[in-house]
Amino acid sequence: MKFEKIHLDDITRCYCASHMTIDDQLYAFFASENPESICKSYSGKDFANQEIVWNDRGGCMSIIPFQTRRGQFLAVNEFYLKVTPSLAKIVYGKKTETGWEIKDLLSLPYVHRFDIYHVGDVDYLICATIARNKQNKEDWSEPGQIYVGVIPENIEEGVKLEQIADGCYRNHGYCRGHYDGTVCGYFTSDQGILRVLPPHGEQEEWSVEKIMEGQIGEIALCDIDQDGEEEIMTIEPFHGNTIHIYKQKNHAWERVYTYPTEIDFAHTLVGGTLCGVNSFIGGVRRVNAELFAVQYINGAFQTIVIEQGVGPANIDLVHTADADYILSANHTHNEAAVYKVTAGE
Repeated sequence: MKFEKIHLDDITRCYCASHMTIDDQLYAFFASENPESICKSYSGKDFANQEIVWNDRGGCMSIIPFQTRRGQFLAVNEFYLKVTPSLAKIVYGKKTETGWEIKDLLSLPYVHRFDIYHVGDVDYLICATIARNKQNKEDWSEPGQIYVGVIPENIEEGVKLEQIADGCYRNHGYCRGHYDGTVCGYFTSDQGILRVLPPHGEQEEWSVEKIMEGQIGEIALCDIDQDGEEEIMTIEPFHGNTIHIYKQKNHAWERVYTYPTEIDFAHTLVGGTLCGVNSFIGGVRRVNAELFAVQYINGAFQTIVIEQGVGPANIDLVHTADADYILSANHTHNEAAVYKVTAGE
């Protein structure tokens, strides 16, 4: 497996990495968590075409494209742990003939992670706040919540949110998954892992179920051993110093792997495939500050260090006809980077 790095840009405190496809054209997004900082899109051969998405805001935690609305996305802006009261909000973005158009959609204090679920003909917004309120960066005395709402066809009508979960201290981690025939969300906090399902079929209400106890900082899912059932990779605890893989056995989650290298401030995980091989991909922001992958080959876990010293805050995985691409917001290295993954040495 060959990893070829493409340095896209120098972005101070680069935090968000995401992508969307418009008319078969792939756009990669990278944004900073700093105030009044830049977000750019990168497209074309080797992502050489750059466009400014915004340069007058910051605190971008994530960018999520709509599945069925061409060239449109939502994003978190103005999330800052050190700022009280919180300025965090969800904004709406759209590709136009002249560039990118950005409008505020809703304010939600300390909204950190969110997603858009398209179920039937409905677009649902699901948001997780890292805390209800904070007096300072290190204040974790109040828990975070999970909110949901319907996104109307006319975005100008706004979104009305309803709280469906509370009591989630350091409500930091999230990944999208599938369960019971529908899209779902896995949310992690000091209270463990919650699986949240939207209304679907005959289920008319949102479902919230705890599937694991423990102080969990981040989560990804992947059928790493290809036995037909997904395993869970975690960072523990919040911004933690351990990474584990759990396998479900006898209706319980059993630890089967622990990342073997000293780490600190582990921050991001993704599950997927690299060159057709089921893989977990992760990033650590301190000590060796590595981007890495874990695979299960010939009955044993194999750990691949892709690059050290870069400190990814968030990563995104993209599959194309010619290669797989890891989009990495290299926070420690103040860099937006893409790693092209192809078969071979």
